[in-house]
Order: sequence, then structure tokens, then C-alpha cells
Amino acid sequence: MIPQITVLDVGGQYCHLIARKVRDLGVYAEVAASDTPAAELKGRKGIIISGGPASVYDPSSPTIDAAVLASGIPVLGICYGQQLMAHLLGGKVEKGERGEYGFAQMEPVKTDSLLRGVSGKQQVWMSHRDQVATPPEGFDVIASTATCKAAAIADPKRGLYAVQFHPEVVHTACGPQILENFVMQIAGCVKDWDPAGQLAAVEDQIRHAAAGRNVFFFVSGGVDSTVAYTLCLKALGADRVHGTYVDTGLMREGETEFVRENFSGLGAKSFEVEDAREQFLNALEGLTAPEAKRHAIGEEFVRVQQRILESEHYLDGQWVLGQGTIYPDTIESGGTAKADLIKTHHNRVAGIQKLIDEGKIVEPLASFYKDEVRAVGRQIGLPDALLDRHPFPGPGLAIRCLCSEESGVAEVMPEGWKLPVRSVGVQGDSRTYRAALAIPEFPASDEEAASLINRMENINRIVVKVWTADEMTKMQAVPSFLTGERLDRLRHADAIVRKITLESGFDNDVWQFPVVLIPFGTPGRPDSVVLRPIYSVDGMTASAVRMPDALLAQIVIELRAVTGVGGVFYDITNKPPATIEWE
Repeated sequence: MIPQITVLDVGGQYCHLIARKVRDLGVYAEVAASDTPAAELKGRKGIIISGGPASVYDPSSPTIDAAVLASGIPVLGICYGQQLMAHLLGGKVEKGERGEYGFAQMEPVKTDSLLRGVSGKQQVWMSHRDQVATPPEGFDVIASTATCKAAAIADPKRGLYAVQFHPEVVHTACGPQILENFVMQIAGCVKDWDPAGQLAAVEDQIRHAAAGRNVFFFVSGGVDSTVAYTLCLKALGADRVHGTYVDTGLMREGETEFVRENFSGLGAKSFEVEDAREQFLNALEGLTAPEAKRHAIGEEFVRVQQRILESEHYLDGQWVLGQGTIYPDTIESGGTAKADLIKTHHNRVAGIQKLIDEGKIVEPLASFYKDEVRAVGRQIGLPDALLDRHPFPGPGLAIRCLCSEESGVAEVMPEGWKLPVRSVGVQGDSRTYRAALAIPEFPASDEEAASLINRMENINRIVVKVWTADEMTKMQAVPSFLTGERLDRLRHADAIVRKITLESGFDNDVWQFPVVLIPFGTPGRPDSVVLRPIYSVDGMTASAVRMPDALLAQIVIELRAVTGVGGVFYDITNKPPATIEWE
């Protein structure tokens, strides 16, 4: 099938999200390398240049075939795509000092077909360092924000359009209208794509990848692996699919029992639970860096898998490994040609990559996003009890139990306290590893919180101090590692939060609710709990959710009684600039 729209990938975290949003309009789209020759793009009705982490002034920064911009095919540049378009056509791009991450208010300043139906101030989503200071000749500025004059530019005569913000993410309210204007009106596309017809193609893909072999799944009990597992059952039959759940000791309270009970009803003839708790805890001993923990967990999974596969003769050439990997996992692991590594997913460590290279992996959902996975799950009849579960990371509580080799105290800042704890973020499509800023009370708006990060260096996350056992200046971080005691502390806190939010109904108001343990407290209470309720559609972007004060107070009362907990903080940071998980 020939795509009407091609998205040129210059390394953006949201590159495939753009293509998916175009497909949501009923128009077939594909992703191609940024340096695809213009001659190979003949016949396209439109081209979109994605965002990316680079600067156009860096010698190694990705570019496109400049002939694309003179081809007569309408082109839309997004974020870095806008900067690249301006740079190639003689405009001026200004290198930013700190950048802009999160919400901004965009206002049209000139009527244009790209902004048809968009009027007044609009909430948009920014994630950039550089910006266009002077548009190329022939371009008009058609929209601005308070900090970005050229938020949108256009040269209708040449069919060239560009925006600094991200219309593809759910938090840009007018994004769907802008993309529809470009795809349907400017590019003149016609509907030729029905997402509902993907199921048959996925089952064909499974049969093709299996190539007559059986599929062995290490299931987690989460939505992704459950849907992938069930798809393989339907495509290949129960006799050709085996499932094993590995209890790593890094799971939530009651998780193993939940998985055992629900998977027995999926129709598989072969399913078992493997106890590997001691093995994983030993592999994580002494590790503190987020990437080191992720790599250790991923490689340990491979060791456990190898041992099971060898002991059960699953490596005789008649079996391949099935996984529930979805697209955001591959993107944040640097899965596109020029994407920056945000965090290594446990399904993309070296051992797994080797199996991929050998053609021994089946990943039915690798091109899907979380909301699409749930839609597929409902289409194949999976119960809501499985599909409506909040996403839970493959490495489990290990990446929600932060560790540190260093001691430190909170640094007093004009806005609050800079915590001696760092977390992973995504700023300007690049990975950051920076400190969290604790403030004494909830801000009046998302914009107020975002402005703190945008004007402060070495900060990628804002938390509110809800309760501490002592004054902030008397609390401290001490060397802390992954131990059974700390994991049990986190498991207990997580169970408290889950129970209260489920009973109150707040669980239905959020997409995910990570509960994080950070090594910051008092000598008798060495850890603090961070609450991280967020709303998202696909995990690529997310906004923090504020819970009712009475519910928060109820949670704090119970968390204060947990042995070793010396504080409760509330994460109010959107994604970007912070990732959903802290590690």
C-alpha cells in the first residue's frame, strides 16, 4: 500500500505518534529515514518532518534532502522539523539557553489554511531548546506564544508550513484540527485506512514470524503481554503457545496470585509460575544508576529465560520467544534511527536484541500504542479486569525504588528545596538526569510549575512537600540500595495507595499511578514516598493529576504509619519534561 503521507524521522520521540495520528484521520501514513531522497517520495500527497533532539547548528545533526522542500509536495515541519526547514531555506535559528518544556499558550496572528478553525489562545505542548528567530524569505509568522514569536510559520505559495509546538500530542488542544487541515485540506488526502481492520493483519504477522514454530511467552500480567499472548493463542492455537510468569520479587502485592488466576482462564493449555525472587535481588545488589538497574533486570530476564528454555527443550529450533513490546518501549530505547536514548526498556537489552537479530522473536504489538492495545484486547474479547489495569513497568518496583551511593541534604532555593535525588526526564527529545525541586505548596496552574523548570537549570521535576517527619533542612539522603526491606516498604506504601484510590474511585480518573520511594528522610525514617498520579492516552506525553485534598490527607495518614517512611511528596510534573517513571 503506497502511503499518502510520509513522516521523515529526524529522531523525535513522537515520530511514530505523528504517523498514528494521521492514520487516525483515515489516511495511510508511514515513517521513513530523514535522508530519504526526494525522488523516492514522488507520489506522496504530503510530507511531515518530525521533531528531534538535535540542533541544526551541530555538525552531526540530521537533515533532509533539500529537494523535498522544492518538490511541490506540501511539507509540514514540527519542532526540530520547523527549525530544519527554516535553516535550509535561509532563515535564522536561535540556539536556546534552557528551552521550553510543557504547556504554552499559542495565539494565531494571521489567517492561514493551516490554522483554519483555530482561533483565540490555544493550549499547546512545547519541548524544545532552539527556535526560529527569523523565518526564511516568503514565510509569514501565523502564530506566536509569549516566549516563541515564530510558533507557526507558513509559505502557502510553496506549500511549506511549520510549527514549533507538537500538534500530534494529546495536550495540544487544537492539534487534531491542525493535522487535519494539513492532511485533508492542504495535502488533499482521501481516506484509505481503517484501523479497525488491523486485527487480521496482526494475526497474519504472527503466523509469518512464527514460521511454523511454537511461541513461548514470559508474561507479566500487564495489558501488553496479556493481549500479545492472547493474540498468539488465537493465531496459532493453544497447543502452540506456552506461558510462564516469572516472579522477580519486584512486583506489587498480590500480583502473582492475580496473574495465576486470570491466565488460567485465557484458554492456554500450558501456563506456569517461576519463582526467581532471590536471583533478581542478588543481580541488583549494590546497583544505584537507573540504566544499570534496567540493564541488570533485562539481562537477568534473559538468564532466567535461557535456563527455562534449555531445561524444557524450548531451544530445539521449534520455538520462538513472544513479547508484549509496544512502540513507546522501542522509541524511548532509541528504537528509531536518530532517536535519543531516554531509558533502556527491559525488552531491548543486548540478550533480547540478539534474539531479534536471529529472527527468534514475535512481537505482535511493536507498532501499537497503549490505547490501541486496549482496543485490540476488547476486539478479541478480553475482560475489563485485565484491560483496564494501569500500566506497570517491566522492571517492576526496582525502578520505583530509587537508590544512591551519595549522602546529601536539601539545598534551600528561593522557590523551595533542591532535593539530593535525581530522576530521569525528557527535555527537547533528549534524556536528562537531574534533581527534583520540592516546593512548599501546590502551584496555581500547570503553567506555573512548568515555568519553574524552564527557568531553572539542572531541574527536570517538581514535587510538592505534603508531609515530612522533620524540617526539610534537617532531612538528608544517605547511601541506599535495593534491599528486601526497602522493596517491602515500597510494596506496603503502594498497596495502601492502591486500596484507597480504588475504594474512592480516583483510580478511574488517572491512567497510571506510580508510587515511588526515594532515599531522603531522617535517621529513623530514611525514605520518603512520592505520589505520581498522571493522565495520558498513549504514554508518550502525560499530565500530572491533582487528587482531592481529603483523599490526599487520608493517604498521608496511612503512609505516616509505614515503618521507615519520613516524608510524602506529590509529583506535579508533566511529561515532558519528566518521564512518567522516575527511572
